[in-house]
Amino acid sequence: MSERVAVRKTYKLFIGGKFPRSESGRSYLVQDSNVSLASRKDARDAVVAARAAVKGWAGATAYNRGQILYRVAEMLEGRREQFVALGVPGDEVDAATDRWVWYAGWSDKLAQVYGGANPVAGPYFNLSAPEPTGVVAVVAPEAPALLGLVSVIAPAIVTGNTVVVAASPSAPLAAVTLAEVLATSDLPGGVVNILTGRLSETVPTLAAHMDVNAIDLTGVTDGELAADLEVRAAENLKRVLRPVPGDHDWTADPGLGRMTALLETKTVWHPKGV
Repeated sequence: MSERVAVRKTYKLFIGGKFPRSESGRSYLVQDSNVSLASRKDARDAVVAARAAVKGWAGATAYNRGQILYRVAEMLEGRREQFVALGVPGDEVDAATDRWVWYAGWSDKLAQVYGGANPVAGPYFNLSAPEPTGVVAVVAPEAPALLGLVSVIAPAIVTGNTVVVAASPSAPLAAVTLAEVLATSDLPGGVVNILTGRLSETVPTLAAHMDVNAIDLTGVTDGELAADLEVRAAENLKRVLRPVPGDHDWTADPGLGRMTALLETKTVWHPKGV
């Protein structure tokens, strides 16, 4: 009897809640596994999926979004050993799970902290309330592979945005395995879309895309590329989140900055009753 040949897993893209191969048919090898190499067409398809999901996700109650994020944390906890087998330290998986829970807890509290009633002269109620920006393109940091990824996705979606994530080319397995976690949770398709491959190929397309409302350049370490992406983003006045270059302590208290950076504030006037 001949020795069995193991089936090599192909890690696909995550678009619209499904796992398609790249439309180009390309892939590259990471840790003896094939990983899809996303094209510009894949990036555009991901934006379409993210835009289609905005209405339902932004229109969901904050409590419902929080419950879904809690469910993601449950699924992430259950796949701990799978991430460890990919080379993600157990402590990092635990920290990533705790961070999901932390952001989930903010879902129905942020409006109270970031919004409020404003004093005005006249018989009116003047209320300010945070609203999601819309579709956000996110460039994930290279390390820590899982905790960094969670730390840029969770604050964007907990507030009602949908995201297209360009995973780090050198650490894509954690990103696509996280996609498998999201696909088996209650997260609606299209809320999170994950692309693997070259940043130089997909991110400029996302930065210039007219249906992307904001872009987070956290994972861009090349200053020249970051500047080029900002120029592309200016075409439709995208909000650009460009952290100060340097080592970031992803284990520190994340604060509210990443959530509030991707929010708009709506102010409503309403006449007072007699």
